[in-house]
Parts: sequence; structure tokens; C-alpha cells
Amino acid sequence: MVDMDPLPALRDVIASLGLSAKKSFGQNFLLDFNLTRRIARASGKIDGFTVIEIGPGPGGLTRALFMEGARQVVVVESDLRFKPVLNAISDTYPGRLHVVMGDALKTPLQSHIDGPCVIIANLPYNVATALLINWLKTDPWPPWFERMTLMFQKEVAARIVAEPGQKAYGRLSVLSNFRCHTQTLFDINPKAFTPPPKVTSTLVELIPKIPQVDAPDIGDLEAVTRAAFSQRRKMLRSSLKTIFPRPLQILKLAEIEPDWRAEQVDLAGFCRLAHHLHQEKNG
Repeated sequence: MVDMDPLPALRDVIASLGLSAKKSFGQNFLLDFNLTRRIARASGKIDGFTVIEIGPGPGGLTRALFMEGARQVVVVESDLRFKPVLNAISDTYPGRLHVVMGDALKTPLQSHIDGPCVIIANLPYNVATALLINWLKTDPWPPWFERMTLMFQKEVAARIVAEPGQKAYGRLSVLSNFRCHTQTLFDINPKAFTPPPKVTSTLVELIPKIPQVDAPDIGDLEAVTRAAFSQRRKMLRSSLKTIFPRPLQILKLAEIEPDWRAEQVDLAGFCRLAHHLHQEKNG
């Protein structure tokens, strides 16, 4: 752990290079070291870990991760403007920062890690949900990372941790809680960012679960939830017609009332439906 950051203040770095956040990249910079170190500490033990960070931008969180003891940090950045900034951090922590310039959705992250790994990131808003779903669909499971500490728009965070019957409950809730133990950690005021977004952000922790022996395939679970939640106002006997030729029969077998709507079905219920979908597909 490092008590003092040896690098220039982030605002000075940004000003000297004429950098600004781009909406096309979903960028909002965190420049407050008290906050970035709080995020790093909230993620739990990182001493001895490789940390994957997506969208480091000017490196505020990256620097905090090193200050909190990360053994190695692998950053994936698609904006070439930040390469000089990241190279400067790399020079300060020789051999400990690995910079991957590219699209995180297309980057094989597992090939860049060595030893135990966690994912900690202020995710770009425009790809945050897609990245999370990609990680949740990792095969085999448990995955190559031990936990994820991720920042989302508050509305997305609410969907991740939502329970049946809540307005935010949906496909993302089911997939997230099928694969992980989830909880929100704390909110981040828009004023903490440069430029300030129009929404509050929330830090979320996701810790992979050990799968049960009879756990369904996540692809089948994803298909069932997509069908069920794509027409939220419809009863399941109607919304599930797109994947089940005989939805009433399947719902009865799955012990789910046909006049229920998707938000009334718990994780166990969706798992039963996923098992029946697998059986339908495989005869």
C-alpha cells in the first residue's frame, strides 16, 4: 500500500494534455482521490491480486488501485488519447500495469491475467450492461475472477439487485443473481464526476456463486427471461408462446401460475422454466 501518490494531480494531467470526456465513449472522469481510494477499498482485499479495470481514462481509479496494494492492474481502454497518461502510470509502477488498447467487449481478458483476479471498474455507461452480461455468461463457472466491484447508473444497479415483485426486477436481476451474490455498496453523486452526468451512480458488488448440481444452462435461462420480460404487461401464458409451443403445459410443470407476469416469478421458477426449455430443445 502507498500513502502518497507520486504522480501529478489528475486535473493537471487532463489540462496539460487537453483531454475531455467524450459522450461517444460513455466517459465521466473521477478525479477525487478520496473517492477512488474508497472505491478501491470497498472492493475488498486486492493485495496480491491482478485487477482488471475497464475504461481507466486518465487513470484516477488505476492509481488508487496501486495505492491500495494491487499486485498488478490490467486496464482496457478504447480511447487512444489516454495512452500517454497510462504509460506514465506504467513508468511509475514498473512491470505492474498492463495496458490493452481496444474494445473490452472483444478483448479476451482471461489471457491477460496471472494469479487471483478481481474486476474493479467505473464502467463506461454505454457498454456497462453488455459487459456485465458477458462476464455473467462466462463458461465454465465459477469464473476466472473472484469478484466484481462495478459502478453503474443507479437505475441499472437497482435492476441488478432487484427481487421479485419490485419494479426494477427483470432479466438482468435474474441472470445476475443466478450467477452471483449481489449487493449495492454506496451511491456516487453526479458532482463527483467531470463532467457531471445527469444521473446518480451506484457501486455494486457481485461475488460468484458455486453452481448447484442441477443448475440450468445460462443460455436457456437467458432465453426464458428474454421472452418473459420482453412483454412485461402480458401474462406468461402469452409471453412464453415465443419459445414454448405449449406454454400452459410447461407453466403447470414448472409450478407457475399461467396468469402471472414475469416480475412475479422468482429465480427458482425461472430455473425450472430453463430446464424445461432445455428438454424441449433436446427432445
